[in-house]
Amino acid sequence: MTPPSADRPRALRPDAPPFPPAATAHSGRSGGDTGPVARSRAVPPRPTATRAPLPDATVEAPAVPDVTVEAPVVPVEAPGVPDATAVPDATVEAPAVPDATVGTTSAEASAAAGEEDPGLTGELPATDLPATDLPETEKPVTGHGRAGRNLGAAIGVGLGLVGLVLASLLIWRPAFVGLVVAAILVGVVELTRALRAGSFRAPLVPLLIGAAAMLVLAWTRGPTGLVTGFLVTTLAVLLWRLADGPVGYLRDASAGVLVALYVPLLAGFAVLLAVPDDGVARVLAFIATVVCSDVGGYAAGVLFGKHPMAPSISPKKSWEGMAGSVLACVIVGVSLFTLTFHQPWWGGVIFGVAIAVSATIGDLGESLIKRDLGIKDMGDLLPGHGGLMDRLDSLLPSAAVAYLLLSALAPV
Repeated sequence: MTPPSADRPRALRPDAPPFPPAATAHSGRSGGDTGPVARSRAVPPRPTATRAPLPDATVEAPAVPDVTVEAPVVPVEAPGVPDATAVPDATVEAPAVPDATVGTTSAEASAAAGEEDPGLTGELPATDLPATDLPETEKPVTGHGRAGRNLGAAIGVGLGLVGLVLASLLIWRPAFVGLVVAAILVGVVELTRALRAGSFRAPLVPLLIGAAAMLVLAWTRGPTGLVTGFLVTTLAVLLWRLADGPVGYLRDASAGVLVALYVPLLAGFAVLLAVPDDGVARVLAFIATVVCSDVGGYAAGVLFGKHPMAPSISPKKSWEGMAGSVLACVIVGVSLFTLTFHQPWWGGVIFGVAIAVSATIGDLGESLIKRDLGIKDMGDLLPGHGGLMDRLDSLLPSAAVAYLLLSALAPV
């Protein structure tokens, strides 16, 4: 069965009114279209959007003129910067640099500037501080010429000490031992007090007792007694210091052992020299050679000294003075060995050279200690000399050297 046409009235429902024909002018459809859709408003076609061409968007920035800002040149006045352009009110003065040479030492810089190195002249560097603000070792000694001390007082005190030693040896040899004990006790006190400047507090009581015991044992028991006394003194120093607690124990105990080794132990060899039958000659030979070392070194240093031996330790000690010490000691040593001990002359040469070296080392060693502690002298007991330790510095190590060499080269 063929369905009825949709454009015929009453085709779908018999009682329905017929669809009115759509106006052709408004529908936009064909004349044959009927139905509710035919009465709706016609949708106009969507216009096609056509983009207009964009204008050239390239914006040319205006040319920026070349503006060069020249910073003002600020000259810095420093060594080695010549031709500095001066700018008013803009000059910065840098502090002067005394030695701006890279890779050169101060000695080389001084030589390049035509200046003389103070280390080669034996003089201490100049300083702007007043003399009263300098350490004791740096204070200039004035009023006594090149000797650096009261030479008249020094000679007088030295002759008095020599006379005292001679009297004790020639009158009664045990008196010499007593004189040595008294001198060493004073030396121990001076060195212990000097060490306190460096916060070293060596136990004084065991050192004084041990020093006296060591020297007496050296006289009565010989080398064995001296070594035994030293060991007992060292043990007593270590035990005595325990009472003050652990703070600074190693520092103070080490200082005490140093004092026991440096003063009474070395002095014990001088006592050992006096023990044999010809002990007077041995002691006098030892003392005379050391005195000649000091006198010869002093004279040669004052007259010819130009090359310091150790300027940082003892600026006035020179190699020329050392040569004078060796020459004087050799002359005295040869004379003593040939005339007193009746030994070959070459033994005197060895003895003289060894005493000159040991005396110089002892002098430098004590000077090094004083420099480290910042003091000038160990004391002021002896006018023109300082402390007693300032006279024992060259005698103490030379006593050990003299005992060993005389025992080997001029046996009893």
